[in-house]
Amino acid sequence: MQSKILSRRDLDFLLYEWLDVASLTTRERYADHSRETFDAVLDTCEQIASDLFEPHNKKNDQHEPHFDGEHVSMIPEVKAALDVFSAAGLMAAGQDYAMDGMQLPCVVEKAGFAYFKGANVGTSSYPFLTIGNANTLVKCGTPEQIETYVKPMLAGRFFGTMCLSEPQAGSSLSDIVTRAEPQADGTYRVTGNKMWISAGEHELSENIVHLVLAKVPGPDGKLIPGVKGISLFIVPKKLVNADGSLGERNDVVLAGLNHKMGYRGTTNCLLNFGEGKFTPGGRAGAVGYLVGEVHKGLANMFHMMNEARIGVGLGAVMLGYTGYLHALDYARTRPQGRHPLNKDPALPQLPIIEHTDVRRMLLAQKAYVEGGLALALYCSKLVDDERTDPSPEARRHATLLLDILTPIAKSWPSQWCLEANSLAIQVHGGYGYTREYNVEQFYRDNRLNPIHEGTHGIQGLDLLGRKVTMQGGAALAGLAVEIRKTIDHAQAQPLLAGHANALSAALARLIEVTGRLHAAGDVNRTLANASVYLEAFGHLVLAWIWLEQALCAVSRVGDAGHDADFYQGKLQACAYFFKWELPKIAPQLALLESIDTTTLDMQDGWF
Repeated sequence: MQSKILSRRDLDFLLYEWLDVASLTTRERYADHSRETFDAVLDTCEQIASDLFEPHNKKNDQHEPHFDGEHVSMIPEVKAALDVFSAAGLMAAGQDYAMDGMQLPCVVEKAGFAYFKGANVGTSSYPFLTIGNANTLVKCGTPEQIETYVKPMLAGRFFGTMCLSEPQAGSSLSDIVTRAEPQADGTYRVTGNKMWISAGEHELSENIVHLVLAKVPGPDGKLIPGVKGISLFIVPKKLVNADGSLGERNDVVLAGLNHKMGYRGTTNCLLNFGEGKFTPGGRAGAVGYLVGEVHKGLANMFHMMNEARIGVGLGAVMLGYTGYLHALDYARTRPQGRHPLNKDPALPQLPIIEHTDVRRMLLAQKAYVEGGLALALYCSKLVDDERTDPSPEARRHATLLLDILTPIAKSWPSQWCLEANSLAIQVHGGYGYTREYNVEQFYRDNRLNPIHEGTHGIQGLDLLGRKVTMQGGAALAGLAVEIRKTIDHAQAQPLLAGHANALSAALARLIEVTGRLHAAGDVNRTLANASVYLEAFGHLVLAWIWLEQALCAVSRVGDAGHDADFYQGKLQACAYFFKWELPKIAPQLALLESIDTTTLDMQDGWF
């Protein structure tokens, strides 16, 4: 039976035919691997996701975690699935052998993890937050911190979180007020409140390792204003003794769970630090351990945040992808109606996939989700290039591309794969709007992704306000080089030359408009419509990604035999994107070029 989580044929195409991931095995770090080991990992991920994660996805949604004032309870299938995930060594899939890891390329690790995100986004949040936490400490922590916290996390004994936002400070981290008072023994006592903390409390693991942003007061006892005063701390739920055993309960407690529209299987918490319910060492205050240097907390946390943003994009892709496969299966098996030219009621009804409008909706979904997956895997391979390419120049180039593509990789799938979920509901008709069918949950789950890890608007400000101008525009220039390479190759293919010319014109227009925006002379006017810029930029990037896939497919379709339908599907999805989607950016760029201030000029009292 074909999986309704993810198409393995599509995944193999992206990894091995387009990205040539097998060539990574020529690099020293991955020399022990081969396509066979990569496939074995993907097979394992697919099996565990299908057997243990997907079956309780709906139950997880219907029976969300419950807090009785003392303990959080959840359905037992969650822990059973996570125990198998950990036992398979997947927590450490990307880590060094010295960390008992598999030393997998990032692109293979993310491809395998895509199955879990598509199968059960609620349950999969716990290990993926833990992996991000561990990766941050590997980069920024001391050897002792790695031994004490990272190794138990990679073994699945401890789980981890990231604690940034507060009730009064969501994206505005400069306004956090959580305090970290230095102690004579080198530790800190942390007091404050953290809001929206995913996986912040549960009983799925022996311990929870919170990575907490807090401010160390200055000599006058006052907190330093702005982001410069922020530091990063390890604050475990339970203290860890010198021999690695668990000690007394730390002064961090769950104040309550937030009740979400979707993503219900992941606890989302208000945590109180230092309220005095527990008194480690005989007094109130959560014991914390500084990570890295004082006042360098935000830079250290960004190791986890950037990883999380690409992960959010991949999660959005996979919710859209599984919704698409459910809609496709439904459309092939649901009989309804007849062709417009032959409505004889005596004839059998047609499967709804025979109706043009249903095909339109399915083709749009295919373009969004397969394009989004390709983008996520491309960015993941850039991580491998950044870390392991033999050429220093190639590593620097990969870093620039990652910098400028991260806002796109987070926000474009969060917008358009959510639209894919909406279309999946529409394909199902009235059934799709009921809880008896899975697609309504996929939509609710995916609606979080435009919000968390930096909203759509924040990603737009980051892209237009910082990324396209960084290092004198080097990142934008580097991306343009890659896009023009694709254009040059596609112009030599008669079937793709028209697409190449359209992309070339759109790229030139985007670069022109970018220059005009930054010549406006007023940062408020430049950034007033940054979200529109993000959307136009994102659609151009996805057109490029689709042209890349089409170049790969067009070279194989003629002699593909029984696989010809697969490659024809790629070419048709590319054609759809260039005829239906890329033209959408023309009015967006015209609006941006006009430096329109309609929204900027709107006043509070006028609403």
